[in-house]
Amino acid sequence: MGVGEAEDTAAAGSERALRASEARYRTLFENSSDGILIVEVETQQVRFANPAAARMFGYSESELCAMSVADFSQEGSVRRDQADFKSLAGGAKSLSAGLSLLKKDGTVIVVDVSATPMTVGGRAMVAGFFRNVTELTQAERALQASEARYRLLFQASRDGILIVDADTGRIVDVNPFMTELTGYSREDFLEKCLWEIGPFRDTPAAKASFAGLQARGYVRHDDLPLTTRAGGTVDVEIISDVHVVGDRKVIQCTVRDISPRKRAETDRRRLSTAIEQADEMVLVADAQGAIEYVNPAFERVTGYSRAEVLGKNPRFLKSGLQDEDFYRALWATLGSGKTWRGRLINKKKDGTPYSQDTSISPVRDGAGPIVAYVAVTRDVTAALALEAQFLQAQKMEAVGRLAGGVAHDFNNVLSVILSYAEMIGGDLKPDEPLRADVEEIHRAALRAATLTRQLLAFSRQQALEPKVVNLNDGLVGIEKMIGRLLGADVALTLVPASDLGSVKVDPSQFEQILMNLAVNARDAMPQGGKLTIGTANVVLDEDYASLHPDVRAGEYVEVAVSDTGMGMDRATQARIFEPFFTTKEKGKGTGLGLATVFGIVRQSGGHIWVYSEPGLGTTFKIYFPRFGGAVERLSSAPTEPKSGRGSETILLVEDEDQVRVLARNILRRGGYVVLEAPNGGEALLICEQHGAKIDLLLTDVVLPRLSGRQLAERLAIMRPEMKVLFMSGYTDDAVLLHGVLDSGVAFLQKPLTPTSLTRKVRDVLDGP
Repeated sequence: MGVGEAEDTAAAGSERALRASEARYRTLFENSSDGILIVEVETQQVRFANPAAARMFGYSESELCAMSVADFSQEGSVRRDQADFKSLAGGAKSLSAGLSLLKKDGTVIVVDVSATPMTVGGRAMVAGFFRNVTELTQAERALQASEARYRLLFQASRDGILIVDADTGRIVDVNPFMTELTGYSREDFLEKCLWEIGPFRDTPAAKASFAGLQARGYVRHDDLPLTTRAGGTVDVEIISDVHVVGDRKVIQCTVRDISPRKRAETDRRRLSTAIEQADEMVLVADAQGAIEYVNPAFERVTGYSRAEVLGKNPRFLKSGLQDEDFYRALWATLGSGKTWRGRLINKKKDGTPYSQDTSISPVRDGAGPIVAYVAVTRDVTAALALEAQFLQAQKMEAVGRLAGGVAHDFNNVLSVILSYAEMIGGDLKPDEPLRADVEEIHRAALRAATLTRQLLAFSRQQALEPKVVNLNDGLVGIEKMIGRLLGADVALTLVPASDLGSVKVDPSQFEQILMNLAVNARDAMPQGGKLTIGTANVVLDEDYASLHPDVRAGEYVEVAVSDTGMGMDRATQARIFEPFFTTKEKGKGTGLGLATVFGIVRQSGGHIWVYSEPGLGTTFKIYFPRFGGAVERLSSAPTEPKSGRGSETILLVEDEDQVRVLARNILRRGGYVVLEAPNGGEALLICEQHGAKIDLLLTDVVLPRLSGRQLAERLAIMRPEMKVLFMSGYTDDAVLLHGVLDSGVAFLQKPLTPTSLTRKVRDVLDGP
């Protein structure tokens, strides 16, 4: 083969090799999954584009070959993209991911670009290889955003968070609140096992539960006290979860401070306990008035159980004693959003009415509409009854003081009338006409004296001679007398207790009580009936005493007097102990019988109670305090009355001139030497000037400036041998309390008569 042929053969081989290489590169160019654009460096025009580039940018290959680099740039980024192209043309092999280019439809895609400089037909070209990383970039950005969000949540969380390696148990991360909650620093936590950190060393959340956590993947501790670095205690709730992150297991421990919740729960429990145990009734109703809650006090007062009233409207409690206008005004107040306060009269389950002071408040949902009503109520039935009793007691006390004052003055007048009538009558012969008139005056004065004694008994200002007695003895002693008083059509039954305790009362006044109650019963049974008198030992407890202001809790002896008569209504019962109040016809009663009973019982330290209903009879119950002393024997043998005459010297002290003159005349007619004084000062002067013996001081209890008792005490120093006799038209409670009528002290109750005065004087002079 010649040289020429050999050269031709070599040239042909090179051409075939070139065509084969071109075919390979064109195949790669056409079938590459990356977009390939060949761009002229000088003009930045696209000269070649493969199908992948056409698909990537949405253009046809011919359209791409008519475009420049600037056509792919977003508005505002042309210069930057041109600068990037120049860097590629200048020899940069690639650009970082994140180059944003425009597709034909305006969509932005993110591409990674690598470039290779090349020469085509003598022109400088750049082959750019484009890989669409939009989805990958979006995923990375989403992941970064997610990580940022969760890191923010981790850092800002108001729960403590610990991230623990599940294999080693060591803490790999801790958020700021955990360090704030416990007082330990971040460094104190990191790379430590949970059970090595101070707050968790002695808790169930430490090593003991770690294995169980790994097995179950979840552990919860609802109420766990942790000790802080400062030594305090914080109550927490811990939730531990096992998570798989990548190829490793981690534990997230969420530690929640539940101290505020526990305090709130404690406050709620205290509030609930307070409401449940309150004496006041509490009722909660919804906006339509249906009951949602009542406390035990409501159940106790009304008799309804909670189950019986839930869902009902409170109107079922209405007693009918308040009209509809009252309730309209109530709801008008509530409807305006204001609190209503007032007194309701409702009825219990058994129909008994009761009074309650109530405050009803609307409850709003924030500043919105009314969603409920709360009623707080106090049962004032007993308090009102107590107030009524107190007012009645005040009225009786005032009437008693008035009656006592009237009786005192009247007794002085009666002393004069009775004494002069007795003296004049004694001086007249039986057949003289004036004697009958004088005796009539005397009888009228005696009736008046009886009235004054009754007034004194009511006002608790009479002189008593109390003794320790068994009231059964008094019943037996007066049985026949009461029987005669009642008549044949009223049956008398005595029911004495066998082991009755002793009391300290005036026996004669106790008989007076029974007689007056018997008369009252007889008048209440005009057609006949039955009267029962019984005795018993009783204990009046604090509950009873709280409802009766004049009663002290303790042991008492009860005397019950019951009749089967016509009975009384409540209005009558409220006044039966008032003096001069009577339901009898005019002229058939003084109205002092029950007033006398009331006064004697109260002055004896007792208490009287009455229960009656029209047509069902009446029961009086009298309570005397039990007394521990030995029962005194009462002498029933009559004593021979003394003449009352004598010759001793008596110092008479009386501020009422008429009474003093009367007493002086009576005593002088009886043979006594009388020194008289109108007051204590003059009596002291007489004792200083009178050199002879004075045998007796006869003085009124109540004197101006210096009382009878004070006078007696001062004269006892001057004349210790002188005896003392007090007298008075009434005895004030204060005088009694200060010992004027102590046991052994002589006392004469006015009105005076010649017989009563001279006999009492003689008794004192002859006594020890």
